[in-house]
Amino acid sequence: MKYIERVLEEIKQKDKDQPEFNQALEEVLKSVEVIFKKHPEYEKMAILERLVEPERIIQFKVPWTDDKGVAHVNRGFRVQYNSALGPYKGGLRFHPTVNLSVLKFLGFEQIFKNSLTTLPIGGGKGGSDFDPKGKSDSEVMRFCQSFMTELYRHIGPDVDVPAGDMGVGGREIGYLYGQYRRIRGISERGVLTGKGIGYGGSLARKEATGYGLVYFLLEMLKANNIEPAGLNAIVSGSGNVAIYAVEKAMQHGIHVIAMSDSRGYIVDEKIDLKAVKKIKEELRGSLKDYPKLAKHGQYFEGSVYDAKLKAEIVLPCATQNEIDIKRAKAIVANGCIAVAEGANMPDNNDAIAYYLEKGILFAPGKAANAGGVATSALEMSQNSMRYSWTFEEVDEKLQDIMKQIHEQCTDAMKKYRLDKINYVAAANIAGMQKVIDAMIAQGDY
Repeated sequence: MKYIERVLEEIKQKDKDQPEFNQALEEVLKSVEVIFKKHPEYEKMAILERLVEPERIIQFKVPWTDDKGVAHVNRGFRVQYNSALGPYKGGLRFHPTVNLSVLKFLGFEQIFKNSLTTLPIGGGKGGSDFDPKGKSDSEVMRFCQSFMTELYRHIGPDVDVPAGDMGVGGREIGYLYGQYRRIRGISERGVLTGKGIGYGGSLARKEATGYGLVYFLLEMLKANNIEPAGLNAIVSGSGNVAIYAVEKAMQHGIHVIAMSDSRGYIVDEKIDLKAVKKIKEELRGSLKDYPKLAKHGQYFEGSVYDAKLKAEIVLPCATQNEIDIKRAKAIVANGCIAVAEGANMPDNNDAIAYYLEKGILFAPGKAANAGGVATSALEMSQNSMRYSWTFEEVDEKLQDIMKQIHEQCTDAMKKYRLDKINYVAAANIAGMQKVIDAMIAQGDY
């Protein structure tokens, strides 16, 4: 479509140095042509131009001192993308790969992911190129305190509510919240989510993204008359998303035969999840120690997607662009029938196109991994009420939300008469239309 192609070309010229952002734009915009064919008036309103530009980008320096007294300076960012549906909501990522391109891609995707949850939250993302790996608790604390000393000016329960993401877990959120509370002089719990249970956190938040991923997978399989019990699965990653996706998948009779981390992967017909949790949550170590601790299984260096393991289900839960067209072809050749993204954009556009061409059920991250941000929004609700739901209550609400997201996708496929099962287009259409409607209603055109 000429309108979409024009906007994509304009952004590519403006943001030549932002490959991840351009990749995300192309994947989303080319899948929503039906919206703009149905509503040609959107071009006169410059709706796309407004959607693709963040409302605000904040960049700042983060000076901190290590345990040896050596000074360091990192870059901090917050991309406040779109607030049409509510306060900006999206995680903070601490990782050496963090730059403006990565955060704009994540923030853009977050808009529509949050829209699909049906909860009143807008989209944003932030973080730093700081690497918490190998740092002491004291060093991480000093960094977080310095980061929040600037960020506090730009966030609030009704403005922008950050959460955790890669490299930002309960430890980091605790340090960030403590600094915010000291600077502001108030106990404003709703300003951050992912907090500890003792100071305003929500039960089931740690499990939410992984559990939600499997809940969406189960809905997708059910809609296509596929019984999950007895199927084999590969899960890349070994952080919270991967660990709790494995836990929930096992509860439904799915056999997880492989997991990975940044250095390698384990293959085990009976993965010992307790051993994985001990290594990753307690020891903060590598999966190379798994065979020794579990007393079975094998460890290999490299990517799990190069191992040519036979599995019907693939759950990529590590990082962006870990699966290219070569790996996608190998995945399909080894018997895959369904791929559901636990990470953000782990499959590149060529891989996604290949899945759709081959009739593989493919659940994009903005739909399948929305359970984390959905439960963060539930934490915001609990903070507002000064009340805490039980684990079972939160989990039940999470299941309902993931079911609603799947229903929105299937409704979009029917409404726009998509010629084949396409959860990518359906999720983008459903999420984007809601945001556009809100923008027009509020005069943001």
